[in-house]
Amino acid sequence: MSALPAAPRQGRRAWLLSNSPASRLQARLGRAYMVWLRFSANGLAVAGLAIILLLVLVAIFAGLLAPHSPTLGDLAGARLLPPGTPGYLLGTDDQGRDILSRLIYGSRLTLFVVVLVAVIAAPVGLLVGTVAGYAGGWLDAVLMRITDIFLAFPKLVLALAFAAALGPGIENAVIAIAITSWPPYARIARAETLTVRNSDYIAAVRLVGASPWRIVLRHVMPMCLSSLIVRVTLDMAGIILTAAGLGFLGLGAQPPTPEWGAMIASGRRFILDQWWVATMPGIAIFVVSLGFNLLGDGLRDALDPKEGAQ
Repeated sequence: MSALPAAPRQGRRAWLLSNSPASRLQARLGRAYMVWLRFSANGLAVAGLAIILLLVLVAIFAGLLAPHSPTLGDLAGARLLPPGTPGYLLGTDDQGRDILSRLIYGSRLTLFVVVLVAVIAAPVGLLVGTVAGYAGGWLDAVLMRITDIFLAFPKLVLALAFAAALGPGIENAVIAIAITSWPPYARIARAETLTVRNSDYIAAVRLVGASPWRIVLRHVMPMCLSSLIVRVTLDMAGIILTAAGLGFLGLGAQPPTPEWGAMIASGRRFILDQWWVATMPGIAIFVVSLGFNLLGDGLRDALDPKEGAQ
């Protein structure tokens, strides 16, 4: 009786792993399944994925999970309570606000920054890199020199300069981080483009009569996506740390917004006696950054098994 339900699963597995797919859909699903098999064999990568999925769920259901308001506190009766106090699992801050609730709502800001920076910076870097790599000549030289100018400055210093020029606020912090995040993606996309632009596949597309823009958008860019996805995932931790740094310096989210970097900044005055005020958001930043790094390493090994085997 137990062997009957396994047959369909074996049939689906054989269909996905077929060496001669009958359709594009089967080929794409088969490649995705192989990537998932390599990814799921890495325990640390699965742990990183679990951390990120937990972060997403916490952000989605923050209103249900948070036991208190993230911005309003009991200044008279709940100021600087230690962790483990009944009703305040992680303690309270100097304004009597529940730290756990502020961390839960702060996960929304963290995801907002990470997703928005990735949506802005990755496509810009991909477009600049593929155009430079495919066009070559003076256009390649101009675009890469602009990229080199951005890469010449430390990312955090450049983000601080842009954030100071734009003014404090979470939206301006996102713009500042995005402006400083696209150059590495452009470099990766250009390197990938240089390896494929003279291939027989691109030459055949060119002979058919496809325009340069169509070749770049429809045929070159998809070849760069796997490397770009890995780099974006690995950069998520740096984006979180940069956003926290801007918040710590007062150039990111403004009080009483529950942003993790701003929470550390407000708690540094009590670090010796009320250590939990700054330590708890610091642990949250550490765990989420670790999750993105583990996820990025797993994706790199899954999408490029040769590199993972070295």
